[in-house]
Amino acid sequence: MEIPAEGESVQIHSYKHNGHIHRVWEETVVVKATENIVIGGNDRTIVTESDGRTWVTREPAICYFHTRKWFNVIGMLRADGIHFYCNISSPFVFDQGALKYIDYDLDVKVFPDMTYILLDEDEYRQHSREMNYPEVIDKILRRNMDHLLYLIEQKKGPFSPGFIERWYGRYSQLCR
Repeated sequence: MEIPAEGESVQIHSYKHNGHIHRVWEETVVVKATENIVIGGNDRTIVTESDGRTWVTREPAICYFHTRKWFNVIGMLRADGIHFYCNISSPFVFDQGALKYIDYDLDVKVFPDMTYILLDEDEYRQHSREMNYPEVIDKILRRNMDHLLYLIEQKKGPFSPGFIERWYGRYSQLCR
């Protein structure tokens, strides 16, 4: 698989299981890229929804993607601390200048004190029926949700102390 270069500006494309585009983030700067991981940063980037509506992100964010994990993590730097938004998703691929993944509806919102809430379980059930998610996908997603919650509770991986701040520092250097 092609790997983006550090400092390269890429788009992020989120799809649904049926192959339809869900959401596009216009510009994210790659701060680290390996065979398995891409970490990117963005701030006030344009986001386009599937219906054509656009909005602009409100704060700097560090995005963590993995080729073997069925989730991605966005750490948003806000005045009251780091807030995380975690998407249960397919592993990413990098194709034609964009990080691409399938969004599987389930989300976890993590607050600065590391408490969290699960979101969109109703949406997951609805889309699972409408798009006929295979049973094997359901099992993979549930197993990865458990792993994601473990990482949050243990403050590991992208939830480890200083992780988001360190990569935001690198993002700031690249964007000077």
